[in-house]
Amino acid sequence: MFSIKRPEIKLKNKRINSIGLTIDDYTGGPSTLCGGCGHDSVTAAIISACFELSIPPETVAKMSGIGCSSTTPGYFLKTAHAFNAVHGRMPSVTTGACAAHRGMKFLAVSGDGDTGSIGLGQFIHALRRKLSMLYIIENNGVYGLTKGQFSALADSRSKNRKGEENRWSPIDPVRMAIEMGASFVARGFSGDKAQLTPLIKAGLASKGFALLEVLSPCVSFNNHQGSTKSYDYIRANEEEATHITDFAPVREEISLPPSGSGVRDVTLHDGSLIRLRKAEGGPGYGNAKEALQFLESCQNKGEIGTGLLYLDSEPEDFHDLTGTSQRPLRDLPLEELIPGEPQLQALNREFR
Repeated sequence: MFSIKRPEIKLKNKRINSIGLTIDDYTGGPSTLCGGCGHDSVTAAIISACFELSIPPETVAKMSGIGCSSTTPGYFLKTAHAFNAVHGRMPSVTTGACAAHRGMKFLAVSGDGDTGSIGLGQFIHALRRKLSMLYIIENNGVYGLTKGQFSALADSRSKNRKGEENRWSPIDPVRMAIEMGASFVARGFSGDKAQLTPLIKAGLASKGFALLEVLSPCVSFNNHQGSTKSYDYIRANEEEATHITDFAPVREEISLPPSGSGVRDVTLHDGSLIRLRKAEGGPGYGNAKEALQFLESCQNKGEIGTGLLYLDSEPEDFHDLTGTSQRPLRDLPLEELIPGEPQLQALNREFR
């Protein structure tokens, strides 16, 4: 009988993080994706990032929708909370969960269809509400579950396996995030774990809405010549805005690089640092206009801009703007959750 149960491998001298957990404590079930799928590389980077940050898995809520990408949360943080929403509706579920428990760390994984098509309206409102979450888009440019049709994020003139060109202009979630108020915006490549892992760590440490788009090739339906989402095309046309050399959590001693090295330490919203080397022509980290100009320049040259693209130095988030409860709603006594008829009538009068 065939079994997909993950075999138990016992290793000696496993590395333990600062809260006493090993890397195995951050894994999940075995992947059911195609062998070589870029999404599995994203999973590996998420596992590494959470382990290295010593995040207690039970403080994380994994959120997802529908699609190949939305199976990813099943492959990491097996003891974390999780909610698999219907197609495109994950942001509204996350909004409710975020309002109910501001102490949770929300890590959402979506895809180019779940975000850019049926879920586009929900995605935009999550951005404008500055939800406190890391939103990862695994972008392969196709609908893998339905055999490779172009998605709304597919580049114009990109070719499918039959040689047909996509005639429509793509939606760019990175530009949309910068324009709509995200506090942290980055783009990575699933084939570059050295860049991807610190981007995930920085996104998790960021305040407000953090967007990380990951170009994640589909080996079954979009990894051929003529595709702009194939491994070969991305490797040949990647233009890094920033070269990330290190991520320093707030609890660790920080040693500044020598002057004149071209390396800059950028302070994130929890006090930790991400150490960056700005590439020639790359944007200023806190300048939305420069970030958009860099992305447009890359597009005009047929290149793909990656790295940290934008970081708001004075971010606001959903909790700041709405005054959510400091305590989880589940811990509030009934008289606070249901304040009574006079308070309800006073609230109703505000809307008349």
